[in-house]
Amino acid sequence: MAQATPHQPKIPDSTTRPVGGTEFSWCKAVPGGTGVTVLGLLFSKPPPIQNIQNALHNLQNSNPILRSKIHHDSSTNTFHFLTPPNPTIQIETFDSQSTAQIIHTESNGHDQNQTAPFQILQEHEMNRNTWRDLGDVDSDVIYASVYAISDQRFAVFIRMHTAACDRTAAVALLREMLRRVVGGGDGEEEKEEEMNLAIEELIPMEKRNKPFWARGLDMLGYSLNAFRLGNLGFVDAESPRSSKLVRMQLNTEETKSLITGCKSRGIKLCGALAAAGMIASRTSKTLPEYQKEKYAVVTLIDCRSTLDPVLCSNHLGFYHSAIMNTHDVCGETLWELANRCYTSFVNAMNCNKHFSDMSDLNYLMCKALENPGLTSSSSLRTALISVFEDTVIDDSAENEMHKELGLEDYIGCASANGIGPSLAVFDTIRDGKLDCIFVYPSPLHSREQIQDLVDHMKRILVDACNNENQI
Repeated sequence: MAQATPHQPKIPDSTTRPVGGTEFSWCKAVPGGTGVTVLGLLFSKPPPIQNIQNALHNLQNSNPILRSKIHHDSSTNTFHFLTPPNPTIQIETFDSQSTAQIIHTESNGHDQNQTAPFQILQEHEMNRNTWRDLGDVDSDVIYASVYAISDQRFAVFIRMHTAACDRTAAVALLREMLRRVVGGGDGEEEKEEEMNLAIEELIPMEKRNKPFWARGLDMLGYSLNAFRLGNLGFVDAESPRSSKLVRMQLNTEETKSLITGCKSRGIKLCGALAAAGMIASRTSKTLPEYQKEKYAVVTLIDCRSTLDPVLCSNHLGFYHSAIMNTHDVCGETLWELANRCYTSFVNAMNCNKHFSDMSDLNYLMCKALENPGLTSSSSLRTALISVFEDTVIDDSAENEMHKELGLEDYIGCASANGIGPSLAVFDTIRDGKLDCIFVYPSPLHSREQIQDLVDHMKRILVDACNNENQI
């Protein structure tokens, strides 16, 4: 029998671990259409497909979560990460004819002229739900596709299961993949990380405990508040849904003024975005001036820096938590509401509710999935808007790398047509300009409705800054 040479690496066996509580919620949510994370990249020249494939293989080798499969045991309704020893991702390619057909079909022949092909393909990828059927077949957590839009335009998409990759992880993955592609796809040899732990196992002990009665009261409060929440008007609550997106971009001066306005008040951009969304939503209903509307805002927090042990930003997996706050809205200015919104969020953070309420929100999320009738019009809307505590920032070094690759544009967002908010906001400041992606469930909301709402949000943000500068 042949013996392995001393230099021949030992191939590890497949490993498994059960998903954590938050990961379980995503495993339940993704089949319904919420939590398909997609990174879309638009190139002005043919992308180096082999380099991209090599880069992804190397990233899978060093990050077990990326080469994992999600295993569902229907007899026990449990999920596991099954991690084989070798990477498996293969890039799927679509020629220009196939791409044109997909764009035509996705646009329904109506809004193709108004919506850029790249955006249509991003929506198409968000709705390619490989995890839709909860059978006992193992599904990869990551897929890759390349589309030829024309002779001079190509789109590359990385599609991932959110249980294995939150927004921070997706940003880190994108940056590392592009760095490796520029270097030929291989990169330096890296030590393989151990399979990541679930967020629940890393919460500091003193922050995770919650008295039984306090948990019961909070659960009751969340449940009762849900029946009092206002919603953005529903256009079609009966038809099957998919995720669509609308984009809002501010120029350099508008972005600078907005960020300055936030900093001068000691708040983050998330507070201003949530406030603008609530004001625009209430205005869209033409309510009497005295009538209040109560809206829910979900703020997503990257917990890596507060876990035990602390994780770095490029540690892949899902390590976000959420805080839900409700606000009565009736005629406030942007800055008044933004201050109130952000202060409520910070107070909840200071009470560690992003940790202590984690299991409560996961439980309610799963209950809503099982009983859509608990939500208004069975819409599965749990909030008006979701925002991230921190904005993604691009730096100049990355921009030079993008030029070298011919990378003209990129979008990162996740589907939200199952359970979730009416507006899921993914914000980036790129070259000093704010770029926001708003993902919404269609046809529960129409593109025209959301476009009008987002246009109004932009006016609210810009006008608030202009008025401030005039004082």
